[in-house]
Amino acid sequence: MYKVVFSESAKKDLDKVNSIYLASIASHIKNLSENPRPYGSRKMSGFDKIYRIRVGVYRIIYSIKDDILTVEVIKIDHRRSVYH
Repeated sequence: MYKVVFSESAKKDLDKVNSIYLASIASHIKNLSENPRPYGSRKMSGFDKIYRIRVGVYRIIYSIKDDILTVEVIKIDHRRSVYH
């Protein structure tokens, strides 16, 4: 089982998420501890070990450190601004 940790910016991003999506995002993040590469996750081009998950109009950007069994949530934001 992987340990899920949040970057400081991801913690702040979570506070800004629309309440309609909050439960779904929390569920997806919780599931990352059991399966860090779930169906629908995509490896981000140009980056090593950085992935994204789509949750409605939001994206969860995270890194996987298999050697220490850790998933770090890097960013959570609306799809129109998450990649900038």
